[in-house]
Amino acid sequence: MTDETTSAPPRRGIADVNDPERVRAQIREYLAEHGQAAAREDGPAGRREDGTADLVVRGRRVHGPDGFASREVAVRDGRIVAVEPLGAGLVGDTVIELADDEVLLPGLVDAHVHVNEPGRTEWEGFASATRAAAAGGVTTIVDMPLNSIPSTVNRPALEYKRLVAAPQVFVDVGFWGGAVPGNVPDLADLHEDGVFGFKCFLSGSGVDEFPHLEADELEEHLTELTRLGAMMIVHAEDDRSIGRAPAAAGAGYGSFLASRPRGAENLAIAQLVERTRWTGGRSHVLHLSSSDALPMLRSAKADGVDITAETCPHYLALSAEEVADGATTHKCCPPIREESNRELLWEGLLDGTIDYVASDHSPSTVELKDLERGDFAVAWGGISSVQLGLPIVWTEARRRGIALERVVEWMSSRPADRLGLVRKGRIAPGQDADLAVLAPDEEFVVVAKELRHRNPISAYDGKELAGQVRRTFVRGTEVDAETPRGRLLRRGAD
Repeated sequence: MTDETTSAPPRRGIADVNDPERVRAQIREYLAEHGQAAAREDGPAGRREDGTADLVVRGRRVHGPDGFASREVAVRDGRIVAVEPLGAGLVGDTVIELADDEVLLPGLVDAHVHVNEPGRTEWEGFASATRAAAAGGVTTIVDMPLNSIPSTVNRPALEYKRLVAAPQVFVDVGFWGGAVPGNVPDLADLHEDGVFGFKCFLSGSGVDEFPHLEADELEEHLTELTRLGAMMIVHAEDDRSIGRAPAAAGAGYGSFLASRPRGAENLAIAQLVERTRWTGGRSHVLHLSSSDALPMLRSAKADGVDITAETCPHYLALSAEEVADGATTHKCCPPIREESNRELLWEGLLDGTIDYVASDHSPSTVELKDLERGDFAVAWGGISSVQLGLPIVWTEARRRGIALERVVEWMSSRPADRLGLVRKGRIAPGQDADLAVLAPDEEFVVVAKELRHRNPISAYDGKELAGQVRRTFVRGTEVDAETPRGRLLRRGAD
């Protein structure tokens, strides 16, 4: 079981598709067919000899460390070089004056995206996923290690994925490594090669090439990651608890919800808290949906345990009561829970127990969602929302009287900080000029077939949202959805 599904695609064994020699052969075949694409790597920007700005953006509501204010922002060689009060008269080759209904935000950092390429590119790929990200104001994504074939569980698999991604990305892209049974010896190589941390499952992942860890294996991996100074990110649902829950059956959403009880999440998070405490490691709870777990996370943080948590737009905007029977567009794991649970998640965000919001963009083909029968037992789970995360969260925040500044914190600066992306997440001198122009009061209706991710499926189809992203800039260059200019990121690179 993954963030994605209760039914797996055709079996592909880990010893087969993830075998390093097999992957090296795939790399050789790819290079023979495509040649070596020059990966645009993260690194110091170039220098213009004349010292003038390439771009100046002026507006009455520009985000900064003290919230929104009237400001001018100057960009040179891909980085912000000046932020001054509006009227300072900064000069650049290109000057953009924001409209009165527009605000300037730092580009969002989405730390949880399943791109699925190579191997399941009919589900999603780097070009389509990063186009969708840019359309939603997201300028950095971090790709998950599973659902691609091979999974990113060893050095050759990461090399292959980077090779495939390099010529296609419209935004900056980093990578998570995978933690699976037997790959402790591979963790140091992946860490050295710049992954941002390692993902594991505590229940079945839904794909055979990415098996889950038992609790003692989690501790073994955490011990090695602690030695490396790396972070473990965890799909926290306990496999045995799920095995004892009633199985999902048919189109009833209640049946599916009962098959993924809160207790499975709570027990897995408790295991993670204690083993993080014992090892002195760093850990992170992915896609938190159970509000029951908030007190133990608060307690762990108060004790000094280095653990953080994210939740997702669908847990903040949707509720079990509104999911119609057969609406497999809404299937995800952990599941969308009750309205009362949702409101407690908002409280957890506001008080800092939940650290940030990530999309868990988890796409599949239309056929795998089983839309015609609407059978939750067999449909692939996952919600594609990398393009919609900002308007979804902002729509719900605005309804609750929560300021846009908090949304920026949850979706830009906080994930950047946890991942060590020191030049992302803020509009300030020295930062990458990753920017999004948002019309926060412009409302629109989601049309699934018009979204930029690969398959026209959305749990938000027909839903009215507020907050239209009008322009997105990556390192000072506007994303045009035609020319990929994103870079591949490595942990620790400046």
